[in-house]
Amino acid sequence: MLIQRHRFRAVAMLASFVGLGVGCLLSLSGCAKPDDGWPSDRPDAPKVVVSFAPLYCFATNVAGDDAVVRNLLTSTGPHHFNPTDKDARLLRRADVMFVNGLGLEGDKPDKMKRGSGNKSLKIIELGARVPEDKLCEGSCHHDHGDGDDHHDHDHGTDPHIWLSPDHAIIMVKGIRDELKTADPAHAANYDRRAEEYIAKLQKLKEDGLALLKDKKDRNLITFHDSMTYFAKSFDLKIAGVVEKNPGSEPNEKQLKKLIEIATNAEKPVRVVCAEPQYSNSNAGRELVAILKQKGVPDPVLVELDPLETVPQDQLNAGWYEAKMRENLAALAEKMK
Repeated sequence: MLIQRHRFRAVAMLASFVGLGVGCLLSLSGCAKPDDGWPSDRPDAPKVVVSFAPLYCFATNVAGDDAVVRNLLTSTGPHHFNPTDKDARLLRRADVMFVNGLGLEGDKPDKMKRGSGNKSLKIIELGARVPEDKLCEGSCHHDHGDGDDHHDHDHGTDPHIWLSPDHAIIMVKGIRDELKTADPAHAANYDRRAEEYIAKLQKLKEDGLALLKDKKDRNLITFHDSMTYFAKSFDLKIAGVVEKNPGSEPNEKQLKKLIEIATNAEKPVRVVCAEPQYSNSNAGRELVAILKQKGVPDPVLVELDPLETVPQDQLNAGWYEAKMRENLAALAEKMK
């Protein structure tokens, strides 16, 4: 009987230790904070979130080592993103969030702020700094006539301002000013780095203009209505767009309109653009084939990247400048 009592006590004691261990593990797992994306060794550095890749490049070049910059969107572009719990965790301790604005991200930034619980988060729409007379109307090339054409979004301001080096400079200055306000101790550093990066953007525009200055056929048919600011920056003209709504192939009436534009005897258009984000679309290739049949001299397809998406492993401080130069080089190769 005594032996049985000792056995019972031993089993009970073991069970209590096991229960205590399980309780400790549960407690630890409950208390452990999930990684929110911010480094623990730089608690005083301003925490900056940007909506997508071009803004990451602008902010990173200004921030240097004095602020921490995190990017929300990579393979999903700003037109289509849906915020996640991970994004909310990132915003929970962020100081400022830079977005393009002009309708690009819609009301998602405000919803994300509410969802994060971070009432002190500043949301800065950089597009608001661009003077109104320097902005273009959105959906410029949509058909306004009667017929079966339609589009799913209202006319308004074209938000693709990052594709203009001049507008990119305005955005960089906006980032600089906000970082100086958030971190006045490093204001001189933000000023210096902003000026250095602005000089690179100015050189980008100068080199692009020089690269294309002798080209005669300066009219383009772009893939979708995103390259207006790019075209204005480099003295090009957009004659039409292949897909008025990205991902929707042109209907018969739209295709007929493009053919009429491209086969104009006085101003034929031989350069048709595609985008890497829609590599499964055949619309551009089909249009080039039709233009060949219609007698347009040497029509070509050239890939232009609107810089809305990027593989995570390719995103770095120099990505924007490199991709813009790739676009210019691709055009220079195909234009005559």
